[in-house]
Amino acid sequence: MIAYGPHPSQVVDLHGPADAPVRVTLLHGGYWRERYDRTYLLPLARTLAGLGARVALAEYRRVGGGGGWPETFDDVAQVVGPASATRHVLVGHSAGGHLALWAAARMPGVDHVVAVAPVADLARARELALSDGAVDELLGGRYRPEADPVRLPAPTAAVTLVHGTADTDVPVELSRRYARAVPGAVLRELDGVDHFDPVTPGTEACGTVLEAVGCAP
Repeated sequence: MIAYGPHPSQVVDLHGPADAPVRVTLLHGGYWRERYDRTYLLPLARTLAGLGARVALAEYRRVGGGGGWPETFDDVAQVVGPASATRHVLVGHSAGGHLALWAAARMPGVDHVVAVAPVADLARARELALSDGAVDELLGGRYRPEADPVRLPAPTAAVTLVHGTADTDVPVELSRRYARAVPGAVLRELDGVDHFDPVTPGTEACGTVLEAVGCAP
């Protein structure tokens, strides 16, 4: 574990070979709230590392623990960092998928973003009051288009969205709206798949994610 700032949540766990040809930055979900952390993505991080990637499983300040607007976004910008010679794939799940899409639209250091069940349209998520108003908690009670990836310029990176049609935590509608709005974005819908299967190693849905990242067995 390495720290990138003074706050206890400003840490990254590193997995896999330091000289790997692919760098993966992994952002967890949990509707940006403090009570959810990166640990549930540890099996995915280890799987990616075992397939030859250098994986940075990132933590960041979250709502209820010093995060929100703009601190959460500042942390993600630090974690993603500048461009490098190594191919950089940014992978985010759920709220982490939102942050991955946001970072890819704002920063040049990403070659490919794989957003898994992302909260890809904050305005629509806010209208739906998903997770008891989590978007308003993140943004301080008002909509901020600069935080909404679907309102930002299309990323220069390749964009792949992976979303299960049976997801009740983040409706697939949000990914469909993003794919319609952002030129070049590719949506891979997984029929009958729920919210966590795509990030659970050993499932067919997770195999789709590994393939999208470029680390399929």
